[in-house]
This record gives sequence, structure tokens and C-alpha cells, in this order.
Amino acid sequence: MNSISKREFTELTQDDVGDPGVFQRLLAQETVPVPEFLKPSHPGFSDVDMPIWRYTSREFHRLEAEKMWSKVWQFVGRTDQIPNAGDNIVYDIVDQSVVVIRGDDGVIRGFHNSCLHRGRALRTASGSTAVLKCPYHGFTWDVCGKFKSLPSAWDFCHLKEQDLSLPQVRVDTWAGFVFINFDADAAPLLDYLDVLPEHFKAYFFDRAYIQAHVQRKIPCNWKVAQEAFMESMHTRATHPQIMTFTGCLDSQYDMYGDNLSRSITPMGIVGPHLTGVSEKVVLRDILQESGRMASSDAGKYTLPDGMTARKYIGELNREIFGAAAGADLGQATLAELEDAILYSVFPNTQIWAGFGSNIVYRVIPDGDNHESCLFDVLILGRHAEGTECPPAARVNRLADDAPFSSAAEIGALGAVFDQDMRNLPYMMKGLKASHKGAVSLATYQESRIRHHHVTLDKYLGLDEVR
Repeated sequence: MNSISKREFTELTQDDVGDPGVFQRLLAQETVPVPEFLKPSHPGFSDVDMPIWRYTSREFHRLEAEKMWSKVWQFVGRTDQIPNAGDNIVYDIVDQSVVVIRGDDGVIRGFHNSCLHRGRALRTASGSTAVLKCPYHGFTWDVCGKFKSLPSAWDFCHLKEQDLSLPQVRVDTWAGFVFINFDADAAPLLDYLDVLPEHFKAYFFDRAYIQAHVQRKIPCNWKVAQEAFMESMHTRATHPQIMTFTGCLDSQYDMYGDNLSRSITPMGIVGPHLTGVSEKVVLRDILQESGRMASSDAGKYTLPDGMTARKYIGELNREIFGAAAGADLGQATLAELEDAILYSVFPNTQIWAGFGSNIVYRVIPDGDNHESCLFDVLILGRHAEGTECPPAARVNRLADDAPFSSAAEIGALGAVFDQDMRNLPYMMKGLKASHKGAVSLATYQESRIRHHHVTLDKYLGLDEVR
């Protein structure tokens, strides 16, 4: 990772820099049609402080379990993780557990992970199985959830008239993403996702597959980790090495209904904190440090005279992403080829838009512990239409004290995540030590965080955040 202190440029004071209009001016320079959905969509919010016990209170955590986690659509995995009959994902959320499994009829179903005999969890880990068999006494169901057999049938005659099929939770899919919902009366998934399917329809997510999947436990409330990726204003203090190519304070923030928000951070331009950075430095650093360009080999590419790094990176990604998907990306905007366009699906999933190297974040509580969470990072690639989908990468579950940089499969992103993760335990420490008892959010740049809490309050029946 490069040290910005040795660079030949000037660092400006932080007080008055940043311009949310930069992205729209970049769009005006595009040479292809610009999608309407890249326009701003910001409803505006109040500036009321938020009490810290939303992060630190066990009672608030239990209220979330009762009234929110039981009602929302939750991302559990992708179809490429369970391509065959019997392939399954075990998804645990607070004190609930679900087995999401592909049946021998090809249908993906979700079953409460509990034996109908004495309640033992049927599956303890994701994998593949020919039947769902309780390890305790051997009660058995097929992969479609239909009851098959039990021990000592003569002693369970009283069950003969009962329906012994495994109870289901709702399962639906969109673009290869698998979601579950415990609420039988919840709105359909596509309604819940609002404009997301429309915004993503050009990005070949139906041909996406998991190239890397890394998970680690983080000692903080799940919302603290979720919010670390909902604003870009922390870049200067937390990720100074990316300022040469990231318009962090120039980000655009958008909201759509209750369940969807977005940030767009321009890439391939010099950040507003710096001046005097050459285009060659921008190109070198974005290739080496960003972790999500089509190539990371800075020594392989030379910037032609008169071309900006933004244009060069966009065209490079157009070529490489197009080849991977077997598609002509001639009408793709530079924004969709390189900018950090990040959507948040309430409550706990964030998905990068664009044509390749899409990052997916998911944060879930660590069981019933409100001061710990599990943080998942997935990187999605593409395969060409008509070709076989590559097998999904297995989850690399890091030790609790292992850095993300030890996961070679995520490249330069690992070091960036480590910078983020260093903040999070101290967020919890500081929240609990707070004399003020509240957090104050930026009106615009942290509006996605406020939007997140406004939606959360709607599920919890509260009116604290506006």
C-alpha cells in the first residue's frame, strides 16, 4: 500500500472541500446514452440526533429480532452456491435458523432448521445432502421437505394423521440472489426491492457467480458495521491511500422508498482533498489500490498522452468485463464500468452495481449477541452466456483475529477492509463511553444512515428518527 506522505502533490484542508454535483458533471461528459436512474433521488431528512442505545442496548436488539428480522427479506446466498439437488445453505439470524435447499425438482425451498421430533437442528453447516436426517434419532425428510421415515414407527402411531412435512419459510430469488422471509404476509420480494431490478437489468447478474467469499466475526453491533459502508466521507482519515483516485467527498447519495438507498462515488478522478496529482499517478494507484478494477497490474499499462486515467480505466474495464460476460459493452457508461455505485437493501445487504467485479456486503448479528456480528464479503464475476457457470467459491471463514489482508482471493480490498475494521471495535467502545448519549449525522453525506434508521423505526413501531 502506497504512503501518501511520499507523493508529489498538495493536500488541502478538509473544511471546505467536496462537491456532490461532480458526478452529474461527469455524466454530462459521457459519449454514450446515460441511464435515467443515475440522476439524483434524495428526499431530505431532519438533523435530529440519534440515541446511542440503538447500537448498545440489548433490549433494542431483542426488539429488532421480534419486529424486524421476523418481517424483512434477507439475502442468504446465491443460486450458484446450490446448483444441484440437496445442495443447501444454513442461515442463522439471532435465534432463528433456516435450511435453504434445492430440491430434486429444481425448486429452492427454505425450512425451519428444527426436527419435528424433539427440535434438534437438522443441519449444522451448509453443504450437500441426499436427505435431511436428524443426527439425534434419525427422523428423515427428503430434500423437498417431505417426510420419509422415523425410528420405532410402532411407538409414534399418534403421528400418523399429522402432516409431518417440514415447515417452510418464504424463499424467492432475483438475479441469482436468494432471499428468505419469515413473514407469510410480507410483500413479494420484487416489490420489496423497489427499483433495484430495473436499475440492475443490464448488468448480467443472471450470469454472475461467486469468485470469492470471505467472512469474519467483528466485535461490534451489526448496524455499526453496516454503516461503515454507507458513506464515503471517512476516506481521508481511514483510507488515505485511495484519495488519489477517489472522489470521496464528491459522492452522490440517493434513496428509493423504504428499503433501498444508494451512494455513487466517482472513481478515476483526483479526490477533493488533493491537488497536483498527475493522471499517471491516478492510473497507477487505481490499479494497485482499489481492488475492484478489471486488472491490478499497474506495470502492464501505460497511459497514452492526452487521455485521462478515468477514460483509460473505463475502456480497459469495458474490454475485460465484456470479454468475461461474452457481451458487447459499447453502450456502457464510464460510470457503470468503474465508479463505486453501491446499493443498500434494507436491512443488511449492500451490492455494487456495474458490469463486473461487483462486491456484496452482508452483516448479520452474531447469534443473540448484540455486540458482535458476522461480516461477509463476496466478489461476483461473470461467465459468458451459454457457458457453464463456474463453481461458487467456498466461504473462507477467517479467524476472529485474522486480517482481511490474509485472504489472498480479495486482493487489495483486504487491506482496505482492515482499515475499516480497525474503527469498528472502537466505535462500540466510544458509543458505550459517550457522555453525550447520541450521535449527530451529516445532513447529506450520512443521509443513507438516517434513511436506514427511519426504515428500522417503521418496523419497530418507533418514531425516534426522522
